[in-house]
Amino acid sequence: MAIELELLAPARNADTAIAAVSAGADAVYIGASSHGARYSASNSVADIGRAVDFAHRFNAKIYATVNTIVYDDEISAVERLIHDLYRVGVDALIVQDMGVLRMDIPPIELHASTQCDIRDVAKAKFLSDIGFSRLVLARELSLSEIAEIHASVATPLEAFVHGALCVSYSGDCRASFATTGRSANRGECAQICRLPFDLVDGSGNALVRGRHLLSLRDLNRSCAIPDMVAAGVSSFKIEGRLKDESYVKNTVVAYSRILDRFVSESDGRYVRQSVGSVRAGFSPSLDKSFNRGFTSYFLTGKAPSKGMASIYSPKATGLKVGVVTSATPKVITARLHATLNNGDGLGYFTSAGTFKGFRLNRVDGDRLFPATPQSIAPGTALYRNKDKEFDDTVASAKTSRLISVDMCLRLIGKNRVVLEMTDERACSVAVSSDIADIREAVTPQEAPRRRILDKLGGTIYRAGKIVDIVGANFIPASLLASLRRDCINALDRAARTTYRYTYRLPEDRSAVFPHSALTFRDNVANRLAREFYMSHGTISVDPAVEVSGAKPSMEIPVMTTRYCLRKEMGKCLKESGVKDWKEPLYLVSGNIRLRLEFDCKSCRMNIYNI
Repeated sequence: MAIELELLAPARNADTAIAAVSAGADAVYIGASSHGARYSASNSVADIGRAVDFAHRFNAKIYATVNTIVYDDEISAVERLIHDLYRVGVDALIVQDMGVLRMDIPPIELHASTQCDIRDVAKAKFLSDIGFSRLVLARELSLSEIAEIHASVATPLEAFVHGALCVSYSGDCRASFATTGRSANRGECAQICRLPFDLVDGSGNALVRGRHLLSLRDLNRSCAIPDMVAAGVSSFKIEGRLKDESYVKNTVVAYSRILDRFVSESDGRYVRQSVGSVRAGFSPSLDKSFNRGFTSYFLTGKAPSKGMASIYSPKATGLKVGVVTSATPKVITARLHATLNNGDGLGYFTSAGTFKGFRLNRVDGDRLFPATPQSIAPGTALYRNKDKEFDDTVASAKTSRLISVDMCLRLIGKNRVVLEMTDERACSVAVSSDIADIREAVTPQEAPRRRILDKLGGTIYRAGKIVDIVGANFIPASLLASLRRDCINALDRAARTTYRYTYRLPEDRSAVFPHSALTFRDNVANRLAREFYMSHGTISVDPAVEVSGAKPSMEIPVMTTRYCLRKEMGKCLKESGVKDWKEPLYLVSGNIRLRLEFDCKSCRMNIYNI
């Protein structure tokens, strides 16, 4: 039996979800009205229902994120929310809080969010045993680590392939809460990892000044899809629930084509989860959507030799397009190796090493007219981080997705005409009508009938094979058009009534959690979650820092990262033995002061708020 592969797209709202499905997504994840890990990307249940209705026509799925920790006084509200999401047809919930498994909820499928911090076999096996239908793996895992988990569980695995990276293991970050009071586990991350920091040594000396030392590049694994499939990944997730529609369309079309090529070359071993062929209306380019530079992260098991951080800017710097030859505040002359357009976004690095962007008001050959005055020196490289022509093309593209439908037109007896339709969802319908006075036509009729049956504009269908065995008999055009419309409506009804849902799996009540004592790092924030863990073998449960009532201790790490600043800066103690940085090392930005601890044995970095 062929293995289904899924391209999972983000959506900040229902319109973006519909655009993602139209562009080729097999599934979309979208924030519910509350308790999603992106607080500013919330949606009403009614809007999510609108996205569901559209997606299901292509056998695409909609997953709702309810993946923050839940407080005791919110349990009833979350239960009602889940019931509402189930009622409008949401396919699955992406959750972090184990208290959800003890709530009074319908049998909706559950996916373990990346916030569950799934980085080893023991955690993966436990979550599989307690009834999760999907495990969203930590971004930091290598192919071999993914393969090890895949060999240990039968549960489908989901992994990120593109988009922004958190520097900390997801679900194991309290930096925002400790420094600003805004909790990432509540969907309110302040993204302090994108701030500029000074790196200070144990004697107070500044080793690096004003660099974005915790700001990672964006993930891009577009060349690693076959390797990820071989390791056991079946769902490929694009990050970006705060991104605009053009970003989502561009990335979805790009990755959908990659998956299509892989599937077509797999000799039937793999298929796409949804159906329908996409007409994008533009040529995708991952380089031209927002990115901070790209990295494959730890997919090979090691940090990339060229680094993985975007230390000079947390913004999109884009691609180099030229070098300034002369400049005044209002006119820049440059030696260009790309065609620029009015409205492009350009930028450059100042002498202080910061990235400054501006909008290009007008282009006249090699002369550039910025919308705001610039002070830029000759010899400075120019970068384009917004390609207006490309963005406009993507935004205006008539992207569509169509389902192929085969037709058969035939007669029953002497005066009853039947139109049958079968589509690629395996839906089959037939409608018929009597003709009071059927007679032989004077002229050939097959081509005119084909043209009428082929008129499927305004629907989600396109004509596939058309078989006409009516012969030389005359069928009125109006009757054929009516049969076509009735058949399409019947197909729509058949698809709705035969759509296949999957449901929550049973919980193995004998499964034992891998650790007998839970700490703040397990994010237990309500009584139901505590009861859940106690029923699975834990002896003691410390509360999450968000509900403990105590200020996070300076001895509690606020981040745990596989990214190592020493490694990134060429100062790895294991590889080079360089010891010219006197520890402890600190990151300082305004009133934020963080202490770095290097766990060389595990190749991890712990960060403490002091």
